[in-house]
Amino acid sequence: MANIKRIEGKTGISYQITVSSGRDLNGKQLRHFMTWKPEPGMTERQMQKAVEKAAFEFEQSVEQGFQFDRKQTFAQYAEYVLDLKSRSGAKFRTLERYGELLERINPAIGHIRLSALRPQHINEFLKNLSEEGIKKAEAKATPKVDFSALMKERKLTNKALSDQSGISPTTITAVKQGKKVSLPTAAALAGALGKETKTLFTIEEGQKETLSQKTILEHYRLIHTVLTQAEKEMLVPYNAAAKATPPKIEKTEVNYFQPEDIVNIREALETEPLKWKVITNLLLITGCRRGEIMGLQWDKIDFDHDQIKIDKNLLYSPKRGIYEDSTKTSSSKRFVKIPSEITALLQEYRAEWLRLKLRNGDRWQNTDFLFVKDNGSPMIPDSITQWLGKFSKRHGLPHINPHAFRHSMASILIHSGADIVSVSKRLGHAKTSTTTDIYSHVIAEADSQNAECLADALLRGKSAG
Repeated sequence: MANIKRIEGKTGISYQITVSSGRDLNGKQLRHFMTWKPEPGMTERQMQKAVEKAAFEFEQSVEQGFQFDRKQTFAQYAEYVLDLKSRSGAKFRTLERYGELLERINPAIGHIRLSALRPQHINEFLKNLSEEGIKKAEAKATPKVDFSALMKERKLTNKALSDQSGISPTTITAVKQGKKVSLPTAAALAGALGKETKTLFTIEEGQKETLSQKTILEHYRLIHTVLTQAEKEMLVPYNAAAKATPPKIEKTEVNYFQPEDIVNIREALETEPLKWKVITNLLLITGCRRGEIMGLQWDKIDFDHDQIKIDKNLLYSPKRGIYEDSTKTSSSKRFVKIPSEITALLQEYRAEWLRLKLRNGDRWQNTDFLFVKDNGSPMIPDSITQWLGKFSKRHGLPHINPHAFRHSMASILIHSGADIVSVSKRLGHAKTSTTTDIYSHVIAEADSQNAECLADALLRGKSAG
């Protein structure tokens, strides 16, 4: 039976609730304590009923093995959960994204004790995230001096400056080319060179924007993940996020190209460099993600059997530079068949790649990736997106993004009557339900066409031929 003690002090009325749970090995009685404070304006009768309810729930939680942490805050526990996930093998990009999300979460609810966090706190935070101006686009810095000349004057290589600044050599190359970088990157480079940031860069302040519903949902899911772990470890009686109200995202139809768009794209590719012609055709034919395409190495190309092996991603992070990662899931590791025309295109590109390697000699970095810079070093995956954007403008084509090719391939296969299991495997989805969910409207369109075919053959007396 819980013991309830009323305390009247300078700060008002409070109650100390004590629950005993047997004795330890030395015979000492084990006691658990909690303090309960009434809401302002409660009557004596209301206080009595409420504290008795709190005492009953506290006693139940102790009996069920809960050991509430009355001091640890959400921010402290979130840091522990991220460390736990890191030790469990979570991907670097996932952990990096969690860190970015906590930059907004912690100022709002990070100070609240785990045991005191309620659905109302989370709902209020989600509401604040949806307000206009909550997102400020990152400030950008554009070089206003010749970094190549400056580094030559200082006798600094990309690697040397990278070691001094902590910025990847790839990003330093981008700065030498006059490209925009984030303000922290610019500050790190300026500091390493002993200069003021504004001396070397022109700063453009970011504009305030509204967060998308998808981004707000990401914040909610991380809070839910942290509290799920707390519930598993019996530090809280329930997951407060599970009782909150997350934003609803309206399902949007996937973006894919019409057949005439694909014809125009492939015709326009005939005037482009062979490397980009191969990349774009692979995106269309394989349905691979851009990181999977950039992660291809020559030993993954089976010229004899017209297939390629997909088993890694090439990714980029400002903190880490370009790095290799395994594909998203075990099912993402797959063999993808390609037409003989694409195999022939790859053979033609292989010859060009070898000529490039010979021309570079000792300068060549032997990474064995298919798609590389002039010295053999890997390319940033986002360069595909940038090139396709410029390519579409050059040729007056609809806006092109790499993922649209993936959706187009899946849509073509579904409309052609391919079974959903084979489509799912080609895409590297862990479950066919993922494929059916993403392409539900495409499947519905294909089924409507099937119905018309059946009607023509069986009801309208039309020949299938």
